[in-house]
Parts: sequence; structure tokens; C-alpha cells
Amino acid sequence: MKNTFLTIITVASTIMAYAQNTKTDSTKLKKDSTRNIKKEKSFTLGFNQEDDDKNNDSKNKVHSNYPKFSADFTFARFDLGFATIIDNGSFTLSPQNQFLSYRQSKTSTVGFDLFQVGVRFSDNFKINLAGGFDWTLIRLRDNITILPHQPVLTYRVDTISYSKNRFSSNYLRIPLSFDFRSKADENGNRFHFVLGPEIGFLLDGMVKQISAEHGKQKISDSYHFATLRYGGFARIGYGDFGVFAKYYANDMFENSPQQAGLKNFSFGLTAAF
Repeated sequence: MKNTFLTIITVASTIMAYAQNTKTDSTKLKKDSTRNIKKEKSFTLGFNQEDDDKNNDSKNKVHSNYPKFSADFTFARFDLGFATIIDNGSFTLSPQNQFLSYRQSKTSTVGFDLFQVGVRFSDNFKINLAGGFDWTLIRLRDNITILPHQPVLTYRVDTISYSKNRFSSNYLRIPLSFDFRSKADENGNRFHFVLGPEIGFLLDGMVKQISAEHGKQKISDSYHFATLRYGGFARIGYGDFGVFAKYYANDMFENSPQQAGLKNFSFGLTAAF
């Protein structure tokens, strides 16, 4: 999964850099015959009616009529933060869930969007539907193995000491964003407040362990992670950077009664609004 993630990041960054350089070169050749205004289009590998306000002088901007529609392959809303398990409203795990005890500082979430369609209704408001990927990486404290292909979530206590014992899930995420932004300042930056619902479809679960006895081991299975999860999110930021928080309303696990009421909350930094 790590190699796949790095490949996605590399390809997306290369495409964005190439598209940005191509856009800049072609833009320099275009001039308005009457106003001598330079026009630029925002990065897109699709259909986009929006002007790139950040790269245009606010006094010379040419405004189009709203609404403006867009459909882009992109790399946006990159989230990196901490994941937390809430057990029936408590941050303390109940006795039957103590085997999921985790190291908070090493339990993380990472996600990003690769495709989006949107409608901008004004300079300050846009609705955006996106698609991307989201990982939750739980670093377990105990030397246990979560067992695959079991009727309920089941674990085994091991005598091996693991230097890494990670229990993770990977989802296809589909967020619907309501993006409110301020007017651009003199540097072209804006304040953003974004919120909305999000659904996710389980792609896979994984146990990754590293030990002196067995080296690196990876075992994939659904591990009773919820096939469909749903919740809400909020992002607040300035320019391209900010903070985010997410809460998933349904249980983390399904068809495993002892884990009923376990929910996922995450928070951290976000980039590429």
C-alpha cells in the first residue's frame, strides 16, 4: 500500500507540474486586443469554466456569469492527521475492546481527492463533489494478531514482540463540499470554511506486522470493517493550508456485536483547498 500511495502522489504531482507549466507558457501568448489583459485558466484535466482568481490582478479580472461548472482530475484536499476510536461516546475502550488499544501518536489518517465536479454560484460559494482515497492506520500496542476470515472480529495473543503492529482500512471516499470563501487579499489568498457529508466504500483492510522472528508480514482481509461508512467533515484554512476534522456516524465494524458502538473520529492538517 505504501508503494501504491507513493506512486499515486508522484504521478499526480508530475501531471500538475506539467499542466501548470503548459498553462503558464500558453497564457503568456494570449492578450486581449482591447484591454491588454492576461487571462489564465485554473489547473484542469477536464472541463472548467472557472478563472484562476489567485493568479489574476483583482482590478483587471474578467468575470463570467454564474454559475460556473467544472470537472477536473486533480490532487486536492490532502488530509494528514490523527485517528481516534470512540467507544460508545468514550475515548476509553471498554473491556471487550481492550485488544484494540493503540498508540495515539502513531495512529494516523491520510487521504486525498483525485477527481471533482463542482458548481460555483458566486465568488464566495461553491458546491463540490469529489472522489479519492482515505486510509486509517491503527498502531496496536499489544502483541496480538487480528485474524482474517473469521465470523466476528477475532484476535490471537502472540509470544512474538512486534516492532510494528498496524491494523488499517482503506476506503474510496466521496465527499460533498460546501465551500465558503472570503474575498481575495492583496496576495490573492482567501479564508476558506468547508463542510459537508462524506460516504466511503471499503476497498480493503490489512494487518501489517514487523518482527525479528518473521520479518515483515502483510495480511489483507475485510476484517469486518464497515462496507459503507458515512459521516461529516469540516475544514478551515487560509490560502492552501488549514485544519480538518471528521466524524463517521456509523460503527467502524459490522457483523461483530462486541464492537458495536466503536466509531472513528479524526483531525489534523489539510492542504490544497
